Amino acid sequence: MKFGVVAFPAKKLQDVANSYRKRYDPHYELITPHMTLKDAFEVDENETEKLVQGLEEIAKRHKPFKLHATRVSTFSPLTNTLYFKVDPDPGILSLHKDLHTDFYDSQTKYSYVPHITIAQKMSDSEHADIFGQLKMVGIDHEEIIDRIHLLYQLEDGSWTVHDTFRLTGDDQ
Repeated sequence: MKFGVVAFPAKKLQDVANSYRKRYDPHYELITPHMTLKDAFEVDENETEKLVQGLEEIAKRHKPFKLHATRVSTFSPLTNTLYFKVDPDPGILSLHKDLHTDFYDSQTKYSYVPHITIAQKMSDSEHADIFGQLKMVGIDHEEIIDRIHLLYQLEDGSWTVHDTFRLTGDDQ
């Protein structure tokens, strides 16, 4: 099975993200706006319980963190993806590191940039036009994230929540 670990922002920020995603993100119907903490990875269905236990332990080691979306940015020229940049809070970075240290497929393809995707797979001209507009509109949203979610991918390519874990910091 294919899994991933994410944090979902509050409905207010999801609504803003979706106002762009409806038009500019072909994955709009596959997943709710989110900040990825661990990219998709494969786990044998028989190991799901072990995976959940591992995430429970990780969640106990981390306190809730601040998600502060500060501006619209892009991964261009690598890809024509636009996103809300999230300040790299130490809590986010620590959690990301823990999820990539001896925990299922620890390899990462890129250096980690906390973000919430709002547009992707656009043509170069569309990307330049939309990025110019959204940079002027901007974003400034702050909230505390106190839980993370283990998602799994369904046969139709959509993602759904398998389990939710409260960040408690009890085992620091």
